[in-house]
Parts: sequence; C-alpha cells; structure tokens
Amino acid sequence: MSRTGKKPVAPVSGVTVAIDGRALSAKGPKGELSMQLMDIVNVEQGSDGISITPANDTREARAAWGTTRALIQNMVTGVSAGFEKKLAIQGVGYRAAMQGKDVKLSLGFSHEVIYEAPEGITLAVPVPTEIVVTGIDKQQVGQVAAEIRSWRPPEPYKGKGVRYAGEQVFRKEGKKK
Repeated sequence: MSRTGKKPVAPVSGVTVAIDGRALSAKGPKGELSMQLMDIVNVEQGSDGISITPANDTREARAAWGTTRALIQNMVTGVSAGFEKKLAIQGVGYRAAMQGKDVKLSLGFSHEVIYEAPEGITLAVPVPTEIVVTGIDKQQVGQVAAEIRSWRPPEPYKGKGVRYAGEQVFRKEGKKK
C-alpha cells in the first residue's frame, strides 16, 4: 500500500484544480500547469482535497498511485509558491553573469558558455558565484539546474566546478611522493 497515495492533496487558498476526464489542471497566482492522468488511477475532488486511488490491484496501478499523488502535489505547490534551486560555482576564474535573460558562464573553457533559459524558467545571478533557478514546474527547474551543472560538475581533487548549494563533494587526497 502506498503511504503517500493514501493522503489527499490538501486544498491551497488561491489555487483552483479542475479535473476534466483524464486531464487535470491547476491554476494559481504563479501560473497554470496541467497533466494527463493515467488510466490505472482514479482521481476525485472532495471537500478534504484531491484523493487518488488505484483503478485495479495490479503492480503498475499501485506504483502509479503514489507517483500521481506526488505529481499533483508538486503542481499545486508550484502554482502557489513555485520552486527554486541554487547552484554554487567554485574555482579560480569561474563565474556567472546575466546576459539579458540568459546566463553567461566562465568555466575554464577557451570560450564562454551561454545558457538560454527555457520558457517558464527564470535565471538570476545575485553574486558572480551563485545561480538561482526558479519556476513553477519542479521537474523543469531540476532539469535546468542539472544542465547548468553538467557543463562543469565538481571534481574530487580541488572541488572546482558547479555544484548544488549545500552539496558535499567527496574529496580525494591526490598524489603522494
């Protein structure tokens, strides 16, 4: 049994959730998101929120039960509060700067990397060694942060590179004489 799936998605003030057949949409102060529901889960809207139940007792239905509930919760949270990921840049000469809506990264290459922000994502550089990725879609925010990090992931010897804020990088000792 899914412990996550059992809990209903609580209603949030300012957010309206509409269920139209197999389509679910959430609209709030930050924007609007929608998703197609799977046939193996049933979604009902009640006074205590949105409840999800598996349509049958198959392994796939039980697996999709908690996943669907988490996706709906992320939609409600995204349109009401939004999501944010912070990236920290470490290394001599490594920095980031805004160039319009895009981010210009100096990461030790012979050229500067320009990352264009996709639709629905806002990039900010409060200090040259920090990038803030914000948006209403949790998956898209994480994907953009991962793409920026992939240009120069932190290396284990000096710790140089782009890392998530608060990420611990396992450091290696290096060569001995």
